Amino acid sequence: MAGTRSARLAAEVGPKTPQVVVLVGATGDLSQRKLLPGLFHLYRAGFIPDLRIVGVSLDDIGVEAFRGLARKAIDQFFTRQAGEAEWTAFAERLDYVPLSAGAGALAAAVARARDSLGQEGGGRESGTHESRCLHYLSVPPAAALTVVRLLAEADLAAGSRIIMEKPFGTDLASAVALNDRLHAVFSEDQIFRIDHFLGKEPAQNILAFRFANGLFEPIWNRTFIDHVQIDVPETLGLGTRSAFYEATGAYRDMVVTHLFQILGFMAMEPPTSLEPGPISEEKNKVFRSMLPLDPREVVRGQYAGYRSEPGVDPQSDTETFIALKCRIDNWRWAGVPFFLRTGKRMAEGQRIISIAFREPPKSMFPVNSGVGAQGPDHLTFDLADASKMSLSFYGKRPGPGMRLDKLSLQFNMKDTGLMGEVLEAYERLILDAMRGDHTLFTTAEGIERLWEVSTPLLEAPPPVRLYAPGSWGPKSIHQLVAPQAWRLPFEREWRNTDEHG
Repeated sequence: MAGTRSARLAAEVGPKTPQVVVLVGATGDLSQRKLLPGLFHLYRAGFIPDLRIVGVSLDDIGVEAFRGLARKAIDQFFTRQAGEAEWTAFAERLDYVPLSAGAGALAAAVARARDSLGQEGGGRESGTHESRCLHYLSVPPAAALTVVRLLAEADLAAGSRIIMEKPFGTDLASAVALNDRLHAVFSEDQIFRIDHFLGKEPAQNILAFRFANGLFEPIWNRTFIDHVQIDVPETLGLGTRSAFYEATGAYRDMVVTHLFQILGFMAMEPPTSLEPGPISEEKNKVFRSMLPLDPREVVRGQYAGYRSEPGVDPQSDTETFIALKCRIDNWRWAGVPFFLRTGKRMAEGQRIISIAFREPPKSMFPVNSGVGAQGPDHLTFDLADASKMSLSFYGKRPGPGMRLDKLSLQFNMKDTGLMGEVLEAYERLILDAMRGDHTLFTTAEGIERLWEVSTPLLEAPPPVRLYAPGSWGPKSIHQLVAPQAWRLPFEREWRNTDEHG
């Protein structure tokens, strides 16, 4: 029964036309870790049974070598069980063209893929044989426009869709120039600027939580909410990304493309419908309402030892940590600060949104009751792959007298028994792009506005302050958030459903 239900859901959610995926950067790290395993899952689960993949990269290898690389990637990074027959069927759908072969060879490979789909009678609707191209540019930003020109020369732009990886420019001028050159080849409705944070189940759960429940939306405003924190510390260092990171830094790498997008979901007004257009418009209204960042309300940090990393300038001023106060100047949020923090080599790896509610205006409880001792009530979203939410509140401690403790109500996706149906972020976003659904993607207007509000910070960044690896960042972050306090580290742990669920 469960398998039938999953198959039916896949047929309903998947694209209605056959898909040819041109995967540029097919031998790279992202492709091996996420994209090839993700496409394999979407194929085997029935979301895109009519699929061909044309790998493209700088590596001068043949089709069989690419298939071997894909098999190794799936063996290493695919998190579900995979049968040999499933892999064999998937491997037959893989082709490869080295970038050096040029536009003609790429066009020929796509034509072969389309022909083979037509011979299968492709499509889910009777009589539908037309395939659609999805170009995934898993390449560094500096190479993106070169690939766009190649696709135009191969006559593969018309009717196709294109997924772009972050960052989308490095400032307002570069973002405008990038969008102008993209729009010379692709229209805005063909372009999907990917943010894998928004593809996660918990991020989408924010929309369900806000707009499907009459309990919380009426208090989702400045009258009841004191401040909001979006906190994404990472324990990882640079890995092999030192050259990219030196030119980018934590703000460009994480805040503009990830944390601000989460902020848009948190702060947006109710859309007229859950269609891509209305949701994008409400997110863009939030970005239009954001005040330009004040460099005095930003803390930039750099972990000790960063300048000794291979490929890093010994005098580097690049930040590996950023914390900032953001303000939204509209009717709902005026006066409510949004605190954002992210960094490398920090104490824990977390993805937390924490909403702090205003405390009661007057307390009738005794001084030693404990009320207020553990801060305000919080609603917390954990944006890790296993969706979790928590609502903290004060409650009476059993026994005589009036002593209060901080208690919490918690939800964990694992409790539902439906974790197996959760798509990974890249899988969900690839599927949405194939269907033409822009809900979880960034628009040109939105990204340009975010670079606009970033201009004061980019023009006059505060100096970087050192912090110890394994810490929560420079000490000055506490002055930034005062009189509030950072929610990480937590005083109480999440309930462990594996042991007690």
